[in-house]
Amino acid sequence: MRDVCVIGLGLIGGSLLRAAASAGRTAWGATTSEVDADAASRTGFDVVTDVDTALRRAADADALVVLAVPLTAVNEVLTRVAEHAPHCLLTDVASVKGTMLAAVRRLVPWSRYVGGHPMSGTAESGWTAGSPELFRGVAWVACVEEDTDLTVWADVAQLALDVGAHVVPLSAMAHDETVARISHLPHLLAAVLAAVGAQGGPLAMSLAAGSYTDGTRVAGTRPELVRAMTEGNRAALLPVLDDALGRLGATRGSLASTGGLAATINAGHEGAQALASSREAHRAEVQVSLTAPDARSGLTALGERGGRITALAGDTATGEVN
Repeated sequence: MRDVCVIGLGLIGGSLLRAAASAGRTAWGATTSEVDADAASRTGFDVVTDVDTALRRAADADALVVLAVPLTAVNEVLTRVAEHAPHCLLTDVASVKGTMLAAVRRLVPWSRYVGGHPMSGTAESGWTAGSPELFRGVAWVACVEEDTDLTVWADVAQLALDVGAHVVPLSAMAHDETVARISHLPHLLAAVLAAVGAQGGPLAMSLAAGSYTDGTRVAGTRPELVRAMTEGNRAALLPVLDDALGRLGATRGSLASTGGLAATINAGHEGAQALASSREAHRAEVQVSLTAPDARSGLTALGERGGRITALAGDTATGEVN
């Protein structure tokens, strides 16, 4: 198994370092946080605060480098990658893939890069919030572009599989358009809901129960992280936000004119049922040869249909699709 170097040891990076080590990989990490480095070292993990040292070690070992830093720190870290490991196998866990792809192509053009994004997390942050089980059963996007080296893609996908995830192959554009709907918009709606609820003062907070706490959970995420992901995906998020605002406007109009909210509530109920049905649907097994001329298009077609890769063996990816 290929060694893994994780740069950034917050919730996602710290969980990945733990999970990679648990899967039997040689893994080390780097973080500029003295607190996180000390906490990780005390629990037996190979962690330094010198990012350059970790990258040079990765270059010597031909390890897979995983960037797990906030989007606001990406350019600075990529500059270090360019200096110390310019030809490395490189992936990341950022929630916006188009921005990340452009930055890598600009700053580390000779790296062997495949964008990644595990669809998991909590509202907590830092090394102590992490868990080796964080990725168990979750979707992990591994990006496929027209020029993607599928040998490198397989390395990134295998890491995701090793830590318990299933792999969804998508282009960066398809990823960003989708997460705008199911991740970034929910963060904004949670922020609005939390602010409106808090305006009710102590009484509102004393009565707040499941519908409020469920709807506002992600509003507890560190604001700078939410800003980075939502502002970084501006182009894809704006039309989705317009759709949501249009629906809220129509809801307001219906309530004011007829008092009826059936259209809004029924549409929401149908949307929730669509999620449940998708998770319960029978999936058929498919196989994709990574050496086939149309392998890249085959992988992305699988991902766009809601399919996923569940295993890799040699040059064959085994997956399932509804």
